[in-house]
Amino acid sequence: MDIKQLITDLTVPAGVSGAERAAAEAAKNILESFGEVSITPQNNVICKAGTHTDDKPSLLIEAHIDEIGMIVTYITDEGFIKVSACGGIDARVLPASVVTIYGKEPIKGVITSVPPHLSDDGSAVPDVDKTLIDTGYTKAELEKIVKIGDRVLIENEPVLLQGGNITSKALDDRSGCAAVIRALELIKNKETAFNVTAMLSSCEEVGERGAKVGAFAGEYDEAIAVDVTFAVKHGESRSDHTELGKGPAIGVSSSLSQEMSDALIKAAEDNGIPYQLEVMGGLTGTDADAITVTKGGIKTVTLSIPERYMHTPVEVISLEDCENTARLIAAYITGRRA
Repeated sequence: MDIKQLITDLTVPAGVSGAERAAAEAAKNILESFGEVSITPQNNVICKAGTHTDDKPSLLIEAHIDEIGMIVTYITDEGFIKVSACGGIDARVLPASVVTIYGKEPIKGVITSVPPHLSDDGSAVPDVDKTLIDTGYTKAELEKIVKIGDRVLIENEPVLLQGGNITSKALDDRSGCAAVIRALELIKNKETAFNVTAMLSSCEEVGERGAKVGAFAGEYDEAIAVDVTFAVKHGESRSDHTELGKGPAIGVSSSLSQEMSDALIKAAEDNGIPYQLEVMGGLTGTDADAITVTKGGIKTVTLSIPERYMHTPVEVISLEDCENTARLIAAYITGRRA
């Protein structure tokens, strides 16, 4: 399984929070070679991998499949589309961007901008809910194609950069989904220390909703939540950022299982897998926060892929970091040297 192709296949489909079906179907098609797969009413993709036996504990490996975007809130009399944010979109990248509106059929539009000649203060960034999209259609024409609630994306297909890096929309967290799927390939037909279930969850960007219901629906002893974390660009302190190409970041936090953090560190060192530590004082800001308090509690740890330019259409990760994330998950699951 080529990690670049896997990431491409996962990031291209649209999957704004609450409307993840296209992305979920793409993931389901890939996962079907590893076990029984289903898509829940909430658009969680669940894969019961391999054979499950009563003598093993159960492990959930999870990443979220939704991506940030926008939702149509209004069409003006002049034919402009108003939107609101789905997730923490970076408003600074919006003006003059090309977008796709997913109505009855996908249509293109541009986010309006004020020419610098007419702007009193070019430094001001409009709020997302004050953003307007120009499609060229009149209001009457638009209303035949677009309705309130349709999702909007700034599209950007994956592009390979130098040094083994890749840029795309939705790497948060389709790169995590790719690592989960690749890990399933690495453990296929091998003896494992766990009964393994993979979940690619919905609506993380709007409150970890998919992980909450998905974890509650199963019976899990442990969980690994795979997401992205901030990678240093230039000028930031390396004390609170990870680095591209230096391996996945193992989470250490008062809200996580120290036992699992230590076990992942040992698995990385035993198998020669590069890793970094991500130390957090409390909550993690990931699906782990929902999973760990499900039912009577599930021992949970985070495993994060370093990423630059988070919540923009040009997120950047290292392909090697994604592959090493998968290798570390597989090493943990098999419980022996890779």
